[in-house]
Amino acid sequence: MNDIRNAKELILSTLVADSYSLGSHWVYDEKQLLNLDVDWNELNDAKALWHKGRKAGEFTHYGDQILWLYNFLQNKETFDVNEYTKYWFDRMQCYNGYIDGASRDTLANINEGLFPTGSESTDLSVVGRVAPLLLVSKDKKEFLENVENFVQVTHNSNEALIASRFFAKLLIEVLEGKDILKAIEELKEEFDSKFQGYINSGIASKTEDTSIAIRNFGPACDINGGFQGVIHLLSKYDNLKDMLVCNAKAGGETSARAMLATLIFMAQEDKKLTQIPPSWLSIRATII
Repeated sequence: MNDIRNAKELILSTLVADSYSLGSHWVYDEKQLLNLDVDWNELNDAKALWHKGRKAGEFTHYGDQILWLYNFLQNKETFDVNEYTKYWFDRMQCYNGYIDGASRDTLANINEGLFPTGSESTDLSVVGRVAPLLLVSKDKKEFLENVENFVQVTHNSNEALIASRFFAKLLIEVLEGKDILKAIEELKEEFDSKFQGYINSGIASKTEDTSIAIRNFGPACDINGGFQGVIHLLSKYDNLKDMLVCNAKAGGETSARAMLATLIFMAQEDKKLTQIPPSWLSIRATII
């Protein structure tokens, strides 16, 4: 469905987005954000206590889990959700990063033998982790099935499944050459009134200051707020660096918004890795 080189560039781009977002991730206080000890033009150490000790070039727990999926899929031709669940569970046993609520609940579900294993979390973050699945999806149908199965490993809520379906379809449309905003408007008709409202609000906010728009939507982890924030970013920006800097300055759930917006943005035919500042590519991961 997508050539290997392009897929790996998308994986790398989402990892860069996560790493760049680390500095202000989960910093919510507006006064603190204005005086945050970071260089917005570079990768930064984490400032929030949840990521204490994480250095510039490292990742949030979201970026770590993108890498887990990428590493799991090496030399595989298909996505086996049962094998991946076991792999994910084993990695979590020795993980030294932040373990969020979705992961804690999923671990409990696995221990209880529940399937699907995912929590009831409505966090947006899982949707931005799907790029590695392009490597093992031969067509659109398989990609959408792989995305649904992957999301249910940790986020088995209706909201997470709908949001992931929307953005997976949007990714495919953009990879096939369709304009982002045109694709969003057309896909909107396939979804219910709640998600149509998210989309309409996100598009309508494109003339607003990004920090104000994201604050109004809600800067936290939930799909309600984060979804609109991603649509805002995609509607407003035609420059990746500007988009990520302004998103990071808004604080809160910077990484989930950044990963997902970057994934869609970089799927455009004319967007190459040269969009990413060279120093931002010094992340602590190798995608080969």
